[in-house]
Amino acid sequence: MKTGTFTCIRCGLTVSVLAPGNSRRNHCPSCLHSCHTVDQVEGGVSECHGRMAPLSIAVRRGGEWAIVHRCARCYELALHAVSEDDNQLILMRLAVRPLAEPPFPLEVFGDL
Repeated sequence: MKTGTFTCIRCGLTVSVLAPGNSRRNHCPSCLHSCHTVDQVEGGVSECHGRMAPLSIAVRRGGEWAIVHRCARCYELALHAVSEDDNQLILMRLAVRPLAEPPFPLEVFGDL
């Protein structure tokens, strides 16, 4: 397993590639941003290297949370596993965003 560090493309934090629990990390635990290095469509290395911004939270079949990232340059989507030391406040903001900002006015519930 590759050990080392990378610099966050957004906040500049120096991040260890090895996350708690000896899993591999590919995003910043502070701001949750990543760099587009893997081509999700064709597989292999991506030449885009755009900033992958956290968009939402997805829950996998086993109940594990994953961060949905979208590339700011090419708009490709990717899922990245949540690490133990990820910023919990940002994770919760992503998780509740659909409830806090629904695509319809909340007043419709008063008419039901």
